[in-house]
Amino acid sequence: MFGWFRKPRPLPQATIPPGTRVYVIGDIHGCIDELDALQALIRQDLFLTQADQNLIIYLGDYVDRGPASAEVLDRLIAHPLQNTTPIHLKGNHEAMMAAFLERPEEVGPKWFAIGGAATVASYGVPWRGGMELSRLAEDLAERVPQSHRDFLNSLETYYRLGDYFFVHAGIRPGVPLARQAEADLLWIRNPFLGSKISHGAVVVHGHTPVPAPEELSNRIAIDTGACFTGVLTCLVLEGRQRRYLATNS
Repeated sequence: MFGWFRKPRPLPQATIPPGTRVYVIGDIHGCIDELDALQALIRQDLFLTQADQNLIIYLGDYVDRGPASAEVLDRLIAHPLQNTTPIHLKGNHEAMMAAFLERPEEVGPKWFAIGGAATVASYGVPWRGGMELSRLAEDLAERVPQSHRDFLNSLETYYRLGDYFFVHAGIRPGVPLARQAEADLLWIRNPFLGSKISHGAVVVHGHTPVPAPEELSNRIAIDTGACFTGVLTCLVLEGRQRRYLATNS
């Protein structure tokens, strides 16, 4: 555990319903070693004390950039953490991967610009510059197992519990939480990051890397750039308490 997060302004007294503990995991991006290490920390934490209900919320961006996207999806699907309920949210990178399989010529250049080539390689698909994107998408589609397709199709865009709203990227300020557009939930940075208004819940998000977990009055950011730093972060919520687990850099 660590306590080096920034807290420029005090958070409101947000709470999780009694009897529930929530582990919230930031952007994994194909980093299987960091995921395994963080799950080991959670397993140890659960061994020390358990709540009546233990939720594991993954904030999306499981694929791209890191070397083991396919293996990360295998691990998430297997869900090795006993006595916990997983909730998997969609990130913009999962959306791009799915879109590439449907519209490779349109989406391919954008996807590769944000790390998609690493995902293709993780499935063992030979790829070289100049290869037709439609052919590459066909080859990838043959290698992606049905279990991965089902997993990607099952992802939710947000989850709300108690005084918290969990989402990949953030929300559009001033729009009711129930009426948010999926594009904003997966992609937004500004004006969300610069907003100081109350959103009706404390928004817990990833998507935008921070050097350390960042607690502000209306949001908590926990993407600590695992694929660049080796630090994968988990926010632990229980009642009014907040604490952190993280892998070592």
